Amino acid sequence: MLINDLPALETLQQSCLESGLRMLKLNGITLLPVVQGGMGVGVSAGGLAGTVAELGAVGTVSSVDLRRRHPDLMALTGKLDKEPDARQQIETANLIALDREIKRAQKLSQGRGLIAVNIMKALNQYAGYVQQSLESGADAIVVGAGLPLDLPDLAKDFPNTALIPILSDARGVQLVVRKWEKKGRLPSAIVIEHPKLAGGHLGAANIHDLNDPRFDFEIAIPAILEYFKTAGLEGKIPLIAAGGISCHADILRLQALGASAVQLGTAFAVTQECDAPLSFKQVLAHAKPEDLQEFISVAGLPARAVKTPWLEKYIRIESKLQERAHVKKKCNMSFDCLQHCGLRDGLPKMGQFCIDQQLGHALSGDVQKGLYFRGAGLLPFGENIRSVKELMTWLMSGVAPIFSKLK
Repeated sequence: MLINDLPALETLQQSCLESGLRMLKLNGITLLPVVQGGMGVGVSAGGLAGTVAELGAVGTVSSVDLRRRHPDLMALTGKLDKEPDARQQIETANLIALDREIKRAQKLSQGRGLIAVNIMKALNQYAGYVQQSLESGADAIVVGAGLPLDLPDLAKDFPNTALIPILSDARGVQLVVRKWEKKGRLPSAIVIEHPKLAGGHLGAANIHDLNDPRFDFEIAIPAILEYFKTAGLEGKIPLIAAGGISCHADILRLQALGASAVQLGTAFAVTQECDAPLSFKQVLAHAKPEDLQEFISVAGLPARAVKTPWLEKYIRIESKLQERAHVKKKCNMSFDCLQHCGLRDGLPKMGQFCIDQQLGHALSGDVQKGLYFRGAGLLPFGENIRSVKELMTWLMSGVAPIFSKLK
C-alpha cells in the first residue's frame, strides 16, 4: 500500500466493518472506534486533533498551557515573573490559545468526526478550561486526573456537548454515574484507562496499586457492564478502553470484552501530523522498554516517562529533594498550573519538579531537559514516524504499509 493510495473516510469505515470491528456511536454520531488521547503540553493540539477527526474518529486537544504554541502569546507572557497580575495574564493567554486550537481543529476536520478537549481535574484552571472549551464549540469534554463530579454543573448550559470522564475501575464508574444521575445527566461515554499501561498521569492512588487486578480490562469492563445492566443503563454509555493498545487485534479483543472503542496516545504522538517537533517524536519512537522510567510521581499520581538526562538525574536525587520539601515556594512558572504541586507546596510525597517547565522543554525540542510521557505498548510502526492515515488504516484493517517495520 503506497502512501498516495491511502483510503479516504469511506474506505476506513468499510475496512472497520469488514474486519469485524464495530463502529462507535457517540452523541448520535457514528464514528470509527478510535479516540486520540489528549497529550500536553502542546503535543496534541489543533493540528493532530483536526486530522484525526477528518478521518471520522475522535481527535483531542489537550488544554494545558497551549500559549506555548503561539509566539505572540509567549511574547506577552513568557517572561512574566514579579508582576502582580502575571497569573491572570498567563491564564488569559492560555484560554485564547485553547480557543484558537479548537477552531483550528474544527477547520481541519471539515465537519467530520468529533473534536474533544482533554482537561485535567488536577489543574487550577480546570473550570475555566471547561467553560472556554464549551464556548469555543468543542464537541466533547474529556476529564481525567481526578473525579469530575462537578462536570454536569459546569456544562449545564451545553446539553449537547458530550461529557466523558476518564476512570480506571468499576468502583470509580459507579461513583461518578450515581453522582451524575442525581444531577440529571449521564456520561456520554467513559474512558476506562488501565493505569499500568497508559502514559501520562495514571489513575492509581500510588505505584503499588498499579498491579491491582481490578484495573485489568478482563475484569473492569465486564464488571462495569454488569453494573450498567443492574442499574438500567445497559447500552446507554459506551466504554472506551485506553492503555497498551497498538493494533487491530487489540481493538477486536477489547470490543469482544464489551468496549465500544479504544483510546491511543503515544501511537498518535509519533505521527507526522502530531503538533510536537520532530525531536519529540524521535525520543518516543526510539525508546526501548529499558529506556522507560516506571514510575515517577506527578501531582500525586504515578506516571511513566522516557529516561532523559534530566529525568535520570532527577531520579538519583529525588529522595534528597523530598527530605527537604517542607516549605512552600513561589510557582516557577508564575501561574500555579496544578492544584497540588510537590515542589511549590512543599509536599514530600509528590514530585519535586515543575512539570510544566519540563514538558515545555520537550515541546521546544530540548531533549536534554525535556520530560516525555509514554505508554507501555509497542508502537505500530516501530521507530518509523508515519501519517495519521497510515495509523488509522493499520488499526481499522490490520494491513500495514509495506515500507513500515512492524515490531
